Amino acid sequence: MPAPKRRYTDEQAAAGIRFPLPALETWPNQYEGYEIAIAVPEYTSVCPKTGLPDFATLVITYMPRKSCVELKSLKEYLLAYRNLGIFYENAVNRILDDLVAATHPVWARVEGKFTPRGGISSTITAHWPRNKK
Repeated sequence: MPAPKRRYTDEQAAAGIRFPLPALETWPNQYEGYEIAIAVPEYTSVCPKTGLPDFATLVITYMPRKSCVELKSLKEYLLAYRNLGIFYENAVNRILDDLVAATHPVWARVEGKFTPRGGISSTITAHWPRNKK
């Protein structure tokens, strides 16, 4: 029996991963040992396969080390996803990678709760440091 034909291309699968986005700015942290949780109830991006909009609530949680993300720059950064073709999983992981690169936290977590499409909803969660299994 032949392998099933894929319904997406390699270009669609990698879409948005390296697209230039606004820089995440930071400010100096003054304290130790606390968590920051940021809820973003109106995240949007575009499915690279269908061109349809994706909607999610993002929850970004991290323990700052020497710097914290500046919220206006985070908002501008996330708004840049609005017209970007990127799969859910890639978006959540890219947001985590960009946050970690900007702030160098003790740990970080990004969760995306995506609204249903075709009766299926998805929750994508990425952690840093990453499990390297």
